[in-house]
Amino acid sequence: MKLWIRYLKERWRLLTILGVCTLLFMLSFALYHLPVQAVAYPAMLCLLLGLTAMLLDLRRVKKRHDLLQSISGITDVMTGTLPDAAGIDDEDYQQILSAIVREYQQERGLARQKYEDMVDYYTVWAHQIKTPIASMRLHLQNEDSELSRKLSLDLLRVEQYVDMVLTFLRLNTDSTDYVIRACDLDGIIRQTVKKFAGEFIDRKLRLRYEPLHATVITDEKWMAFVVEQLLSNALKYTPSGEIAITLEPEKKLCIYDTGIGIAAEDLPRIFENGFTGYNGRMDKKASGIGLYLCKRICTNLGHRITVASQVDQGTCVTIDLEQRDLQVE
Repeated sequence: MKLWIRYLKERWRLLTILGVCTLLFMLSFALYHLPVQAVAYPAMLCLLLGLTAMLLDLRRVKKRHDLLQSISGITDVMTGTLPDAAGIDDEDYQQILSAIVREYQQERGLARQKYEDMVDYYTVWAHQIKTPIASMRLHLQNEDSELSRKLSLDLLRVEQYVDMVLTFLRLNTDSTDYVIRACDLDGIIRQTVKKFAGEFIDRKLRLRYEPLHATVITDEKWMAFVVEQLLSNALKYTPSGEIAITLEPEKKLCIYDTGIGIAAEDLPRIFENGFTGYNGRMDKKASGIGLYLCKRICTNLGHRITVASQVDQGTCVTIDLEQRDLQVE
């Protein structure tokens, strides 16, 4: 119906001319006192032929319109599927369109190449920087002092930031290295808790965790990254009290802390890339990328992650590990 209205609007000049010509014929016959039937029959015949021609033209316009709509996301290859030019203007428009598409494809190729070069550079950088980090850790292991323990914790944060860079780069590539299989949830949690054991001891924070005795369908490496990020956030924003790791019914992993909490107005946006909220403004080192990565990874693995929090009371992050879609490899 909309196409019909647009068609009539575009042809209104032609329809007006036809109408005026018909009235002129009828007026001429009336002035010469000729029988009206002499002009009415030819007029009706012309009207019928005109309507038939309009319907055929409308059919052609609709076919052309549908074709153009179907190739609205046009590429350089698809320019060959454009309908034949109906006139000089159409030929000019198609030439302009082809030129624009070619330029777009060239710019897109250059942008893609620049992005791939950037990914390659930062990937190499992230792997190279792990060598001096490992060397520093070996040196620190030979000492047992307050300074060495503090440096070890700072070094752990550096490793986390490097892992975040690698994770961010991998998430935006066309291929992934997910290996979905049955994993021991306690194994994932223990390797993460072990990394932060020194910080728990130095800050005198209590960790409430008992073996969960659960097997989940997930990717062990990526899920370990998620748990590490969540535990790191809990430590960062819990000056005193405890952090608990529990498993609720239907395989819902909960990481709870008694920290400063999250403001209610910030909760809807905490998974946005770069969003730090009130806590992030208090902590100038916050990047706002940790929870974003956790959300992306959980979504890719088929897990649902949610956060509940109250200011000055604590935060609880829940990951629904019940897997119904992915298959074990």
